Amino acid sequence: MGAALLGVVLMVAGMYVSTEVTHGNIKSLEEMGIPLDPGKTIAVIGVFLILFKLINNFYLAPLSEAITTRNSDLESTFTEAESLRSQMDNLKSDYEKRLVQTEADAREKIQAQIKEAQELRKTLMAEASSKADEMVKRAQDEIAAERDRALTGIRIHVANLTMLATEKVLNENIDNDRNRRLIDEFLDKVEVPTA
Repeated sequence: MGAALLGVVLMVAGMYVSTEVTHGNIKSLEEMGIPLDPGKTIAVIGVFLILFKLINNFYLAPLSEAITTRNSDLESTFTEAESLRSQMDNLKSDYEKRLVQTEADAREKIQAQIKEAQELRKTLMAEASSKADEMVKRAQDEIAAERDRALTGIRIHVANLTMLATEKVLNENIDNDRNRRLIDEFLDKVEVPTA
C-alpha cells in the first residue's frame, strides 16, 4: 500500500513540477542542456509505482498463487501416484504370495489324493489276493475232498467187485466181516498213487 501512496505523491509532485517548469518558475533542464523534463519523469515514476502495485495485485500475485497451487497440485498428484504405485506393488506382492500358496495347497492336495489312491489300490490288491488265495485253497480242499470221496467210492466198489468175483469163483457167500477186513488190508497195500 505504501508504494501506491508514494506513486500518487510522486505523480502529483511531478505534475506540479512540470507545470512550474512550464510557467517558468523553475529553470528548465532543457535550458541547462539536459533534454529531460523532471516533472514528467517524476510523474512517470509515480505512475509506474501505481501500475506496479496494480500489476502485482491483479496479475503477479494471482499468477504466483496459481503457480504455487499448480506446484502443490502436481506434488500432491505425484505423491498420490507414488502411493498408488506402492499400493499396487503391495497388492501384486500379496497376489503372488497367494498364488504361490494356492499352488502349494493344490500340489499338496493332489499328492494326498495320489497317496490315498495308492493306499486304496494296495488295500484292494491285498483283499483281491487274499480272496483269490482263499478261493484257491477252498477249491483245493473241495478237490481233495472230492478225490477222497471218489477213492472211497472206488474202494468200496472194488471191494464189492472182488467179493462178487470171489463168490462166483468159490460159489459161496463170503460176505462176512473177516473177509471184508482182508480185502480192505489188501487194497490199502496196493493203493494207487494220486497225481
